Amino acid sequence: MYNKGISKAVINRLPRYHRYLGMLMDKGVVRISSAGLSRQMNVTASQIRQDLNLFGGFGQQGYGYNVAHLYDEIGKILGLDREYHLIVIGAGRLARAVGSYVGFQKRGFNVEAFFDRDPRKHLDDFDDSIKVYPLDSLAGYLKDHKTDIAVIAVPSDAAKQLVPILDKGGVKGIWNFARTDLQVPDHMTVQSVYLSESLMQLSYKINH
Repeated sequence: MYNKGISKAVINRLPRYHRYLGMLMDKGVVRISSAGLSRQMNVTASQIRQDLNLFGGFGQQGYGYNVAHLYDEIGKILGLDREYHLIVIGAGRLARAVGSYVGFQKRGFNVEAFFDRDPRKHLDDFDDSIKVYPLDSLAGYLKDHKTDIAVIAVPSDAAKQLVPILDKGGVKGIWNFARTDLQVPDHMTVQSVYLSESLMQLSYKINH
């Protein structure tokens, strides 16, 4: 079990480390120093060493890091050494785009069902095993199916009403695309993605 006091900044860098290490593996790189990784990622070598030392270090003096080993270890820290059962609430274009991203399944995030007020919506990008269920059947589905993560891509008011249903159904994490801040119990985790805010941040940087 890793220290729960790890800062948000470190947690945010871990997926970047994992991504860059994966790119290095694709290029056939076997080992890399913190300085070499620093040049790839534009993060100081000192910061990289500090981050990785929080989880055990993984490097060898005079050798650096074994790329494949570090990739696997960071994957374990991120919880990528197990599989997750996902559902998507909403079946609009954004929900379908998120649910159909092939990179999720490669990392163990398996989309197993969609829920929408209109269950007649057809999912052209998915095989017949993944269906759109009526939204009012959500509680019953959760009772019968283990679900780790719920992706929410519905209007704000509807999103807030879903939290107690998901909590009662044993869902541990919410990936929220609704334009609202969701309040969840301490034993649940929510990660919100505000696409418009990201675009506004880009706009600011362009203009300043």
